[in-house]
Amino acid sequence: PDVALCDVFLPDGNGVDLVTEMKKKSPGVEIILLTAHGNIPDGVQAIKNGAFDYITKGDDNNKIIPLISRAVEKARMNIRLDKLEKKMGLMYSFDSILGESKALKEAVSLARKVSVTDVPVLLTGETGTGKEVFAQSIHNASERRDKPFIAQNCAALPDTLLESILFGTSKGAFTGAMENKGLFELADGGTLFLDEIGNLPLGLQAKLLAALQNREVTRLGSNRKIPVDIRLIAATNRNLPEMVAQSLFREDLFYRINTIQIEIPPLRNRREDIALFVDYFLKKYTDLYGRPGLILHPQALEKLANYDWPGNIRELQHTIEKAVILAEKNVIRASDLFIRPGKALSFSEVPNLEEVERQAILAAITQNEGNLTAAAEQLGVSRQTLYNKMKRFNL
Repeated sequence: PDVALCDVFLPDGNGVDLVTEMKKKSPGVEIILLTAHGNIPDGVQAIKNGAFDYITKGDDNNKIIPLISRAVEKARMNIRLDKLEKKMGLMYSFDSILGESKALKEAVSLARKVSVTDVPVLLTGETGTGKEVFAQSIHNASERRDKPFIAQNCAALPDTLLESILFGTSKGAFTGAMENKGLFELADGGTLFLDEIGNLPLGLQAKLLAALQNREVTRLGSNRKIPVDIRLIAATNRNLPEMVAQSLFREDLFYRINTIQIEIPPLRNRREDIALFVDYFLKKYTDLYGRPGLILHPQALEKLANYDWPGNIRELQHTIEKAVILAEKNVIRASDLFIRPGKALSFSEVPNLEEVERQAILAAITQNEGNLTAAAEQLGVSRQTLYNKMKRFNL
């Protein structure tokens, strides 16, 4: 059932205790307890055990029927959330990672082994190889799977914003600052994924190291230490040992995050996997854009297979999407594939300035709890300019 109504005083037991047993067998069912002799301790315990509500017999239908209606809606929401969680679990699992190449299978095998532990993991590889997919798959296979997975790209925000995003702010820490949890607190009990950690400035590296060693954070503008329990997964497309040698990355932090290193191979080193990704993205975008029956000409597939893909899987994905949108009739020809000649710059070498700006605006609005005047002041722009940019970025 979606909803159960149960008496408290039963011939062979107690309804308050029964709630726990029912929830074990059917976590999604919502339980309303009824009693002729209501008391506060029983009511409190019933709610703690998972009951939807605890009411006194004799209440009229004006109360009971709306209560049942809300319980039914909550139960249906439970079902939707359960389906979504299962879908997300399938989307980000080791079984969902495409590829048959030896290099990829070795990376997946190592990731499976470390997922059941709490050790820090460093994912290395070029931009677009799927490091975040690996990170989410490790989280979903761990004991922390039911806790938050929080991701942040360290290259996407200015240094001043990144510090407050990671560690939080206290009211008055700067003009317009409000009390806000940082990503460490939001990820408590779960996994914090820091992408492009090589872009973290030295000052923030020291603060990150202290947070990891002491398992606690201090919000900006505060002296109060807040305990946190997170599993760190970091990723980079840069050569951290070389950065350590050049004093651009702290050696102690490098060893702290590098307990296990997993190298994600670039697409050009696993060409046998290109056809798998082409099939996957072709199916995805023909469904999305309503172009059933669209096929790939053999010369187009040959062109895809022979390209070096400096932008890796992400570049291949965007190439197929554009081809599906622009192809005429029902065949994607080689001429429909907009591939840069030669070995072009990788995506990591071409900064996405619009995305940096969008992330900065979003962070300022979040930190100021939706106060656009304060957010505009923090960003150093007028309120109208901020409003125009919000419309542009669909925020």
